[in-house]
Amino acid sequence: QVQLVESGGGLVQAGGSLRLSCAASGRTFSTYVMGWFRQAPGKEREFVAAIDWSGIRRSYADSMKGRLTVSRDNNKSTSYLQMSSLKPEDTAVYYCAADRFSSGWTTEKSRTPNTYNYWGRGTPVTVSS
Repeated sequence: QVQLVESGGGLVQAGGSLRLSCAASGRTFSTYVMGWFRQAPGKEREFVAAIDWSGIRRSYADSMKGRLTVSRDNNKSTSYLQMSSLKPEDTAVYYCAADRFSSGWTTEKSRTPNTYNYWGRGTPVTVSS
């Protein structure tokens, strides 16, 4: 089991940048695929980015591609989500999630919330216009 804690959210002006962090408990961080999702008020949770166990494969939401970089540091048991050129429509609570992906990585699975068994509580991001 792994516990996840997000940080780094806050208020930022449109066009600004933020780096979110997701710290995981335990010593088995490198055995988990990490995903990032977001949920805006009144909307469903949507995929943002994902990164495989070693950081080789990454997946990004088409709507945010070019403005995101997902990374991980397995020595620090932490995943990062760097967001740039933020827009008011990026306002949401951002969640990190983890799963072992025992049957292997597929891009489709990495983008599906139900694939992930472990979730953090989220960190709010507000982008002002």
